[in-house]
Amino acid sequence: MTSLDTLFKPKSIAVIGASDTQGRAGNVIIRNLQSGAFQGPIMPVTPKYQAVAGILAYPTVEALPLVPDLAILCTQASRNSELIRQLGEKGVKVAIILAAGMKKTKAEDGRSEFEVMRDIASQYAMRVIGPNSLGLILPWLNLNASFSPIPANRGNIAFVSQSAAVCTTILDWARNRRIGFSTFISLGEASDIDFPELLDYLSRESKTDAILLYIDNIQDARAFISAARAASRNRRVLVLKSGRTPEGASLLPHLQENEIGLDGAYDAAIRRSGMLRVRTTHELFAAVETLSHSVPLRGERLAIISNGGGPAVMAVDTLLEMGGKLAVLSEETKAKLDAILPASWSQCNPVDIVGDADTERYKKVTEILLESDEADALLILHSPSVTAPGLKTAKALADMLKKSQRAKRFNILTNWQGESDDATVARLAFAHAGFPAYRTPESAVTAFMHLVEYRRNQKQLMETPTSIGQIDYDVEGGKALIEQALEENLRTLTTHEARPFLSKYGINVMATWLASDAAEAAQITEQVGYPVAVKLRSPDIAHKSDVNGVMLDLNNAIEVANAAQLMLNRVSMTYPTARIEGLQIQSMANRAGSQELRVCVRHDPVFGPVILLGEGGSEWDVNRDAAVAIPPLNMALARYLVIGAIKSGKLRQRGHPYNLDVNALCHFLVTLSQMLIDFPEITELDIHPLLVTGDSFTVLDASIKLSPFDGDGSTRLAIRPYPKELEERAELKDGRAILLRPILPEDEPNHKSFIEHVSVEDLYKRFFSDVGELNHEALANLTQIDYDREMAFVAVHRLDDGSDEILGVVRALANPDHTDAEFAVLVRSDLKGMGLGRILMEKVISYGRVSGIKRFNGMTMPSNSGMIALAQKVGFEIDVQLQDGIVEMDMAL
Repeated sequence: MTSLDTLFKPKSIAVIGASDTQGRAGNVIIRNLQSGAFQGPIMPVTPKYQAVAGILAYPTVEALPLVPDLAILCTQASRNSELIRQLGEKGVKVAIILAAGMKKTKAEDGRSEFEVMRDIASQYAMRVIGPNSLGLILPWLNLNASFSPIPANRGNIAFVSQSAAVCTTILDWARNRRIGFSTFISLGEASDIDFPELLDYLSRESKTDAILLYIDNIQDARAFISAARAASRNRRVLVLKSGRTPEGASLLPHLQENEIGLDGAYDAAIRRSGMLRVRTTHELFAAVETLSHSVPLRGERLAIISNGGGPAVMAVDTLLEMGGKLAVLSEETKAKLDAILPASWSQCNPVDIVGDADTERYKKVTEILLESDEADALLILHSPSVTAPGLKTAKALADMLKKSQRAKRFNILTNWQGESDDATVARLAFAHAGFPAYRTPESAVTAFMHLVEYRRNQKQLMETPTSIGQIDYDVEGGKALIEQALEENLRTLTTHEARPFLSKYGINVMATWLASDAAEAAQITEQVGYPVAVKLRSPDIAHKSDVNGVMLDLNNAIEVANAAQLMLNRVSMTYPTARIEGLQIQSMANRAGSQELRVCVRHDPVFGPVILLGEGGSEWDVNRDAAVAIPPLNMALARYLVIGAIKSGKLRQRGHPYNLDVNALCHFLVTLSQMLIDFPEITELDIHPLLVTGDSFTVLDASIKLSPFDGDGSTRLAIRPYPKELEERAELKDGRAILLRPILPEDEPNHKSFIEHVSVEDLYKRFFSDVGELNHEALANLTQIDYDREMAFVAVHRLDDGSDEILGVVRALANPDHTDAEFAVLVRSDLKGMGLGRILMEKVISYGRVSGIKRFNGMTMPSNSGMIALAQKVGFEIDVQLQDGIVEMDMAL
């Protein structure tokens, strides 16, 4: 068993610091274990009592009669390090620590008890939950190993939280709503076991359909995103992230000693991982309820039924403000509704069935809309009514919907308004019948939009980043310039210094001249021509606007000299100690019909380099005014950034003669992303303004900050980019040249063509089933991979017309610890005997050794003699199991 198997399937539990005093943690834990009817031995450890809650107690860890699978420490912070040592010596492999304050409690050697405890646990290979954890509840195992006063019902939602207070709030609400959990775990300060491991485990756990995360902060961004991307392909994952503002985040005690990441970067990571973020506890409750009862959303069209116009309008306003889509009724559906509704009905969606609607009218309209194909989800609104009593109508509709086969294809949401007992019980009746019920039209629509956003994020999940593409750039030329700057101890490149470097990536920068004083500025402008702009150059003045440090539209040498001298005078008065590095002279750009943007790269303390996009300005606040993306970007991901910036108002289409060219801006952003991958020395980059005229982009001002960097530059990034360094050329026996390279998302069409060149028999041997024609989703899963935990190499041959064809592919799927990997190889059926299979196998074995994988294993059929022979040639051990019809192949690396 792995350590997480032991955590989630314990057969025996020791409670360290058990107590007979009511209200103490050691007493609550024992009582909860008893009330939950845990079937294994419960062993209290305390020298104070002979028995706790009627269970024989043991004075020390050493005195325990057996090694417990799980130890729960209910002791104060100062004692826990030594207790962890005793548990390690006993052989315990998993512990939960409830105590808070271990980071602030000092050990004898001056370190915190937190650090000492973590080192001791590591020494004994012990896994730890906490400290400051509420504990663990596993309803399906009748295990309540928590300090919570509220138990959890059985269900299919896993809840993982960094906040103990949020845990008890959720439990209280869920119990009243009869919402159950497969797992309920409080991470506390996550000294060891954290979100990535739990996502990997829970996404494969059979009782879990959805995972809910409450996050204060992320400690390892790459591990988190990698695990989240994998989990989101198998389970629905929701996130409530606290600390949306810097001020709010700074109040969290465990974040006060760390830098706080951009909330926009968290947003980008959550979307990129295919998860759904909710903003408030109220939204979280609504989302949990929606998840508990929803089916996968077919589309985004919402139909609304209401017995009043006002609530329907409120629902539509919320829907459209959040970017939702209102279903459009066909003439046929309208005719059916005309036949049963009063003439005063709304004649459109929302379907206002009028205030005198009775229960039967609700049922008939619902049936008509379910029979149509014009909507993907249905929202039923009910205002208190004499003719359609709330509880009676709710029960009738719930009963009808449960029996309807068509209803199973829709997401059904309900809003029964009012605070009377009738409305409250009606909402509960829907919830118990499996249909989410909300108190207001707005909250019901918000819940629907959670499903829509989740669906959209799932689409984004399929977009895996690449670091190559149709970009014309000169890496070597750029490298020479960066090396020269660092050798000269130049750490900040301003516009005229950044211009030659940016030009290596095809980025157009306005020509810039330098002047040391006002007289030289006037002299230069006589040669440049008018009109010109003069800009202050000072590393100590962040905003030139503070000293009117940019003067535009200067038309002669006198204007230039006067403007420059006044600028320098203002600096000497306002910032007398500021360093002045001269003046920058530029010809005036033609701004007619243009739009000014700001594009930046910042180093986020959590996610590393992030790309910021907005309209800038002297009061630019990245938390408010910038859309955020995590590199690497490809064109699709860049488009998500641009469209998101437009929808959120951070970019505005201003109706210029030359509208913003979204594709051109995406190409610019992908170029910038590639630059970050190629040059880890870039710590910050600020392009402001970027003058955009249609598809023409001109940088007017740029600043690049540099720092020496050694090692693998991709480690800075929260998502591993395309590993270009793994490309390798080879040759087949017939002399055909091939390129071995990692697979790309853009390979999907070629991969489909490749599969079509593999015989049905060979596909059966590879997949152990009849494959048929692979759809987009299946092909996307094969081509859009996470390079951190999976690798697929394709053998590509360049045809005479310049296009590529895939001849073969080999895959290695590693476990989360990246120690063991399963391999599979497939070669075009018409290319057998060309040596391609061996080339691919040797490539993946070489990759495995370099990446730290310890063991490869694979499986094939006894009839696949070619694969078996190849595996033996390259060093695999073969185990033929004729009774099971399989051959196992294993190699220690």
